[in-house]
Amino acid sequence: MRTAEIARRTAETDIRLTLNIDGTGRSDIDTGCGFLDHMLTLFAKHGHFDLAVKCGGDTNVDDHHTVEDIGICLGEAFAQALADRAGITRYASTILPMDEALILTAVDISGRDYLGFELPFPTEKIGTFDTQLVQEFWLGFVRKAGVTLHIRKLAGVNSHHIAEGAFKSAARSLRAACAVDPALNGEIPSTKGVL
Repeated sequence: MRTAEIARRTAETDIRLTLNIDGTGRSDIDTGCGFLDHMLTLFAKHGHFDLAVKCGGDTNVDDHHTVEDIGICLGEAFAQALADRAGITRYASTILPMDEALILTAVDISGRDYLGFELPFPTEKIGTFDTQLVQEFWLGFVRKAGVTLHIRKLAGVNSHHIAEGAFKSAARSLRAACAVDPALNGEIPSTKGVL
């Protein structure tokens, strides 16, 4: 089982996160930010990841530190759980419809962090949640996970649907990229011999 436990404590957040990449989609999420709870719950479900997150953060200021730091912790968890990345599929992409929204994600579990983010939102907020924090979450994630991730909106006018489509699509792409490819016989999927 590819699992990880992450604890991160700063002056702004106190986070405990556990991840099982080979899970069933179970989640126990309490971030103090309702919209992020929703996104992480569906991320776990659509990725078939078992994910538990508990965060105490300075949401009295705003949600920024909580969202970014949880992205960082989730990235660390993926890096830890995948270890040397032997035998994984490595590349995957998903085009996911969420009502009128259509979102493309493509991932390379390469050891190199990069976020290509073209996900314009028509509104600045979804309820009380700042839409710009979606990008902050994924920036924190890719930096610690060591993955290249592209997220692109192909269509969409509803900010909630756009964000939800992005998290669902990313989950499905990560699930496929993390999958073990039996044809690799446990080899590192790179001519370099290391990722």
